[in-house]
Amino acid sequence: MPSPGKPNVLLVMTDQHRADLTRATGCPLDTMPTLDATASRGALFRNAYTAAPLCVPARVSMLTGRFPTAHRVRQNSTGEHALYDADLLDVLREQGYGLGFAGKPHIHRPLTDFDVASGPYWHERGPTGEGEAGEQDRAFDAWLHELDHGVATEPTPFPLERQLPYRIVSDAIDVVDRLTADDPDRPFFCWVSFPEPHNPYQVPSPYFELFPEDEVPDRLAGPEARDAKGPMFRWLGELFESKRPGFDDRWRRYRASYLGMLRLLDDQVARLLDHLGDQLADTVVVHVADHGDFVGEYGLQRKGAGMPEVLMRIPMQISGPGVAPGTQVTEPVSIVDLMPTLCELAGAPIPDGVQGRSLAPLLRGEPAPPAEFGSVYAELGYGGVPYRHDEHPELHFSYDGPTLDELNTVTMSGGTRMVRAGRHKLTLDADGRVELYDLESDPAELVDLADDPGLADVRGELLRLLGRWMIRVADDLPRGAYVPKTVPHNWRWADLGTSTTEGST
Repeated sequence: MPSPGKPNVLLVMTDQHRADLTRATGCPLDTMPTLDATASRGALFRNAYTAAPLCVPARVSMLTGRFPTAHRVRQNSTGEHALYDADLLDVLREQGYGLGFAGKPHIHRPLTDFDVASGPYWHERGPTGEGEAGEQDRAFDAWLHELDHGVATEPTPFPLERQLPYRIVSDAIDVVDRLTADDPDRPFFCWVSFPEPHNPYQVPSPYFELFPEDEVPDRLAGPEARDAKGPMFRWLGELFESKRPGFDDRWRRYRASYLGMLRLLDDQVARLLDHLGDQLADTVVVHVADHGDFVGEYGLQRKGAGMPEVLMRIPMQISGPGVAPGTQVTEPVSIVDLMPTLCELAGAPIPDGVQGRSLAPLLRGEPAPPAEFGSVYAELGYGGVPYRHDEHPELHFSYDGPTLDELNTVTMSGGTRMVRAGRHKLTLDADGRVELYDLESDPAELVDLADDPGLADVRGELLRLLGRWMIRVADDLPRGAYVPKTVPHNWRWADLGTSTTEGST
């Protein structure tokens, strides 16, 4: 059993996972029954957002509780430059936790910083074993590589045991067992990080046939909508079409396989939870994704252009000790809020420089202060000057041939900031362009209302909120002689009336 007041923490992360494709979130198909059931025993966050729609910036934000503006990681290639005072691993180690990891890292720290780790796994490969099983793993990984991040049109010709999620859960079971072998009273933190449902899009039988193409939910908008979404969407669509002509004709197969990948993942999560057995009663279970996926919207796959809801909203749920069963949180929250939340659940102070808000009171069923949880903020962009639609700078792959690798050099150039409050969402980019959408009447975000005179007050209020958020995410590090005032749960805009900083000026 863990130390009193310090629960185990199991953090399950999926990659490029949209928020709206389980029965609990409104999908008519039962894609993830295990995680839906787990959410019903805890808290489901219906409006959770990533900090940035890109793997490493989002994952660094999750572990540091800081937005990319503050931790400085704005693209996948700069993780080692993350700036922070203490991250989640530092906090939990200080609290006596054993640290474990299995899967895809893509973060700012090496796997050697965990006590027990397995990996790294990537989207086309993972560690392989010995003997016949190892040979089969290597053959499967080679097949994934040949798929070239595409969409398989037939069931994967390898058994379930070769799939990366199965191998990762096998490793995670070993990680947990090793963490608890010598001292079962020591609390553990185990991060299980799946590369799926990120491309390549493939699943074996029976998952390939589980959600027939003619039964998958229709998309909100097809390729005809790219003009309404602007130059970055057109650039990305034209690149796909030039390299893989007719790729969008398979959007239903792509979506069916994506849903099959969700069920495959869910079955492996069930396998892991079953192994924990009695330990589950003392374990906080978190499921979150780093960002979303187009899943065919706008005739696009993967990610790379703009800040639409399908990329920004993420699945997020927390269950276990300290979480009231059946909690439904509709207020907007962020992936950066996970770090301070886990700090509070572990009985640790929130480190300097953390910008996220602890959700622990919400997990107990307490009301969310409207001023603090009335809006949510996110970021996009590598910096510099935005590329034009007709520019073709050097990429990490050739413009010739079908291969697609990193798609973001052009589409994530410059910078964009986003705020959502209620039914409306506003973005502001480096060129000064403001976009305003009504998410209730226009979920595909095709009708820009920024110049609608009837919404001038809404636009003004969201710009005010965006300005406040951009001030809020300015970095408080390094700490100097003058100590900033802090408040409980890091609820900076709530009227709490007390400070947690002694001697603040």
